[in-house]
Amino acid sequence: MTQPARRPQRRNQVLSREQILDAAVDILDTGGEGALTVRALSERLSTGSGAIAYHVGKRDDLLDAATETVVTAALAATPPSEAPSPSGEVRTVALALFDAITDHRWLATRLTLQIVRNPVGPVTVGIFERIGQQMGALGVPRERWFDAASALVHYILGAVSQNARIEGDTSGIDPVADRGEFFEATSAAWREFAPAQYPFMHAIVDQIKDHDDREQFLTGIAVILDGLSRLR
Repeated sequence: MTQPARRPQRRNQVLSREQILDAAVDILDTGGEGALTVRALSERLSTGSGAIAYHVGKRDDLLDAATETVVTAALAATPPSEAPSPSGEVRTVALALFDAITDHRWLATRLTLQIVRNPVGPVTVGIFERIGQQMGALGVPRERWFDAASALVHYILGAVSQNARIEGDTSGIDPVADRGEFFEATSAAWREFAPAQYPFMHAIVDQIKDHDDREQFLTGIAVILDGLSRLR
């Protein structure tokens, strides 16, 4: 006698919004943005789509909420010193976002979309507020606060997004390429350029092989902070 097909077991306990978003972030981390669907999340949580829709919403809502969850956690980072300087606060926020995108490769695109499409959302407002609060303490004239904070935010987003692409999830770069091998090959290719025509490229061929992405990122922050000090 044919046995009836067994249906997936549904969980008995009530799901929370936090549990749903934790699972969504895990799916995104494992499979990228394309892996996150309401169906995949429902199967992961052994629940129905109605519970997800009730707590969060549709797929786009899940992506936005997952982005907000990760960014909010990053913005909660505090400087190691008990009496942090304004520049130390900026570096803390910048590195927290840098590390968040290193840990969550899908975040770069979603973060940029949030900044562009939702200027009143918690992600955009949270980042600008945390960085913008330091402008006065850095001596930036009030009439230049928006420009100065925007310069920092744009650099952070651009730098971390570029780093995410180097790790490989966009066209033109092998998604499984080893980072060290990539820069080793780039350095070797640059050595083939004519030294007289490309003296700078030859001067940095060894630096590119051994550079640290985090330190390079902090150098950019230091350059911008130094420039902001000259706006006084």
